[in-house]
Amino acid sequence: MPKTLTKAGEREVKSNERPYGGAGHVLVEPLLDQEELGTAGKLFAKVVLKPSCEVGHHEHHDEIEAYYILAGTGMYDDNGQAIPVEPGDVLYCDDGHGHGIKNTGTEDLVFIALILNR
Repeated sequence: MPKTLTKAGEREVKSNERPYGGAGHVLVEPLLDQEELGTAGKLFAKVVLKPSCEVGHHEHHDEIEAYYILAGTGMYDDNGQAIPVEPGDVLYCDDGHGHGIKNTGTEDLVFIALILNR
């Protein structure tokens, strides 16, 4: 049975090196595991990009991804178009499209990532 509550510090934070060919590393803290997501989704996580780190451009097939920016600033790659991002922004990558994100600021870029199946 899925947990009703997890506290900060109880969830494992994973470091991914050069995701999708991006620079540096990304810290990913899954907020729900695959059992909790079921067949609806693939990822619901808090993501931290240190300054100059990035998630390289990649495409989504049979799924969508959304980012909700919590802290920091950066540049979002929306199918090759650079878009500045800041706290409160919501970014959406539709099925069959590509995106990436880079921390261009001096503080951590922190966001929630959600991948749902189509």
